Amino acid sequence: MPTFDIVSELDLQEVRNAVDQANREAGTRFDFKNTNPVIEFSDKELRLSASTEDRLRALYQLLEEKLVKRSVSLKSLDPGKIEEASQGSARQKVALKAGITQDVGKQINKMVKEMGVKNLSSSIQGDQVRVTGKQRDDLQKAIAFFKESDLEVPLQFTNFRD
Repeated sequence: MPTFDIVSELDLQEVRNAVDQANREAGTRFDFKNTNPVIEFSDKELRLSASTEDRLRALYQLLEEKLVKRSVSLKSLDPGKIEEASQGSARQKVALKAGITQDVGKQINKMVKEMGVKNLSSSIQGDQVRVTGKQRDDLQKAIAFFKESDLEVPLQFTNFRD
């Protein structure tokens, strides 16, 4: 039986490249002069800091532009509150979301059932959802349906087997 997996993965190398580009551009742009803009990268989150809240928002916007250019979905970002740091500076943590949670998996299962395709079923397998059908066309309809749907995580479709 044909199957495919719905996953939500994040290309950390592309995120790292976007962060490096944003840091480089922030260091050379005139509007960031003497504001000490910095984006720090770790596996699960980004930490932004600048001398004012206004410059921090501009830094976040610059980061978003660089991520979009590198084809990283902005749905994978979960920005935290802007906090005041020492000497009037501001900082913000941005969590990186990857993987399909149980709640999103249940929502995907529900959407598969609501599609109304007779021989289509889905099951949650860890941080991915496997969709199974009798015909390849049904699976292609499901992929098209999920590409149009608006879930809170970016979706990729892998492991398509006939």
